[in-house]
Amino acid sequence: MADGHSDGVRSTEPERRRGVAWLVCGRRSKWLVLLLWLIVIVGTAPLAQKLTDAQDNDAQSWLPGSAESTQVLDLSKDFRPETIPAVVIYARDGGLTVADRARIAADVRQLKQLSDHGLRGPETRGPVFDKKAGPSAAQVYVPVTMDEKGWERIAPAVDSIRDRTGKSVDGLQIHITGPGGTSADFSEAFEGIDSTLLLSALGIVIVILLFTYRSPSLLLVPVVSVVAALFTAQALIYLLAQHAGLTVNGQSAGILTVLVFGAGTDYALLLVARYREELRRHDDRHEAMALALHRAGPAVLASGATVVLSMLVLLTADMNSTRGLGPVAAIGVAVGLSAMLTLFPALLVIFGRWIFWPAIPHMGSPEPTERGVWARIGRRIARRPRVVWAATAVALALLSLGLIQLRAEGISNADSFTDKPDSIVGQEISAKHFPGGTGDPLVIVANRAQGERVGRAVAATEGVVPRSIGVPPNTEPEHGGRVLFEATTTAPSDSQAAKDTVDRVRDAVHAVPGADAKVGGGTAALLDMDRATAHDNKLVIPLVLVVVLLILGLLLRALVAPLLLIGTVVLSFAAALGISALAFRHLFDYAGESTDFPLFVFVFLVALGIDYNIFLTTRIREEAARQGTRPGVVTGLAATGAVITSAGLVLAGTFAALGTLPMVAFAEIGFAVALGVLLDTFVVRSVLVTSLFLDVGPRVWWPHSLAKTSDGTPDQR
Repeated sequence: MADGHSDGVRSTEPERRRGVAWLVCGRRSKWLVLLLWLIVIVGTAPLAQKLTDAQDNDAQSWLPGSAESTQVLDLSKDFRPETIPAVVIYARDGGLTVADRARIAADVRQLKQLSDHGLRGPETRGPVFDKKAGPSAAQVYVPVTMDEKGWERIAPAVDSIRDRTGKSVDGLQIHITGPGGTSADFSEAFEGIDSTLLLSALGIVIVILLFTYRSPSLLLVPVVSVVAALFTAQALIYLLAQHAGLTVNGQSAGILTVLVFGAGTDYALLLVARYREELRRHDDRHEAMALALHRAGPAVLASGATVVLSMLVLLTADMNSTRGLGPVAAIGVAVGLSAMLTLFPALLVIFGRWIFWPAIPHMGSPEPTERGVWARIGRRIARRPRVVWAATAVALALLSLGLIQLRAEGISNADSFTDKPDSIVGQEISAKHFPGGTGDPLVIVANRAQGERVGRAVAATEGVVPRSIGVPPNTEPEHGGRVLFEATTTAPSDSQAAKDTVDRVRDAVHAVPGADAKVGGGTAALLDMDRATAHDNKLVIPLVLVVVLLILGLLLRALVAPLLLIGTVVLSFAAALGISALAFRHLFDYAGESTDFPLFVFVFLVALGIDYNIFLTTRIREEAARQGTRPGVVTGLAATGAVITSAGLVLAGTFAALGTLPMVAFAEIGFAVALGVLLDTFVVRSVLVTSLFLDVGPRVWWPHSLAKTSDGTPDQR
């Protein structure tokens, strides 16, 4: 029984009997695979639901481990419990009335009685009135203890405060701001992130799969498989977080969902496409699946390995949040890859051909890709490939000029939300009446003997409110020969001006002999995070490129092709970033980007975008060995065009789901990655890579023997 590939039943018999693929889709082994996965799912589902409880969203899970602000955070625990102040701001245009003052006093008495959710009511400070002759604003500081459960209860703590103070009424504005209020709003934004992203990604995947497969029954198999993979990955990560010290926060947990859905569905699409091809050539569906896994498996494994290893490169980062994302994402993709290479093909074989209803691929039916749109595109590109790739490269280079609009220098709290929550409204009101850094002071720790000199140095520094220097009340001022005190900046604590003040204060206190002084606090933490991220950008990005280059070299057994592919991916990344920057400035009106924005977009685009180049080039290489490089390029594009397009739409859609979160940083990453994936799918892979390979010809496989023939056909001499 010939099949057009010179591998009928007899020639494939040893392959299918000895191949690992047969263990997944054999007549009996497929049921064993299903049973094993059922056991895994039953055992992991309860644990997966506990992942939210294992998240660590405290400051140290985000900060760079060696930063000065992190050291101060550790040292300050010797002086007092770690607290975060919620600031209640009262304001009335035209001045506070006698009734307002009485209400504020009554609120303070009630706030001093609070003790639930970590609130330290007796340590409530205030009211502090503005300096006007007739005060028009007042602030009250309510500390919240930040232990291992602190970040879980910050939102309930702020709710308790709001229950006592009420909301704005009769012209008296009442808002809860400061670090506590802002953290509560961030917590609310992250609340339900797992379920929100799960439902959004699931909905997108179902719609695109239904459009791609045009089969309501077939789409259930990849959906079930990817959900099983997600639950298994979440359970494994939960166990590692509980017992092996793995750090998981809201960011990494959210990205995990997107990665597993996006990457897992991509692998499913590729396998289904190859399985459908083999079903048209073989009567036995078990044999068809074994061949599909044998031929598409290396590309899927290489794609998965690229993502996993690229994610693990993040372990070299200084930022704890970035470093923690690495193993979380790697585990998610690895589990997704395992599910798509075992559970998914086993289910397809178990259900049989009818799962493709209504477009069931029967043996001997024609292969539609041979006359499809991608085959026509390939033939047109083949007429003048050099002109095509040159024009495409110039267009992408021009689009990358939008990078001059990129402002990846960090964004303030006010610019971090897509809407304006209560804490930001309160922050704006507070800034009109009080020094900008009120409620989020600098924290200075120094040797006791030099404490007075350090204090004078801080007070004399530009950008510090001189009379704000002091030891916080109700705390032990000295411990182990060291002293802790605070200082307020004149600029808002999340502004660049306040960060500049931190640098000046550090220079001043570091110059005091024998003081061993360190400066921390919220502003210092933001500054240290920015600098750590800048370091990570310079380290991680080249390492990821090296990892991808090595994997491509091993897979394709060539040097020229991997270098060309790396170049196209970098150009695609630059163009995507350039377009995104223009969109953020002129379409969405975002103030800027977080400092880690380029790093995350690069890692996701390169690690995931290279998948499509792997899918395409491995098929080209397979066809080149039979019919020559240039004909193989056209055949490879025709065979993979539809499935890669569908995969790109799925991945872009799942990352776009990040836009459902009311956080600018997530929305920007989701938009840029989705745009980059679409650009890579429809332009880079289909046009640029295809035309480059056609133009370079057999030399693209150098130093492999395929490069030694004049037309790419096997040398018969």
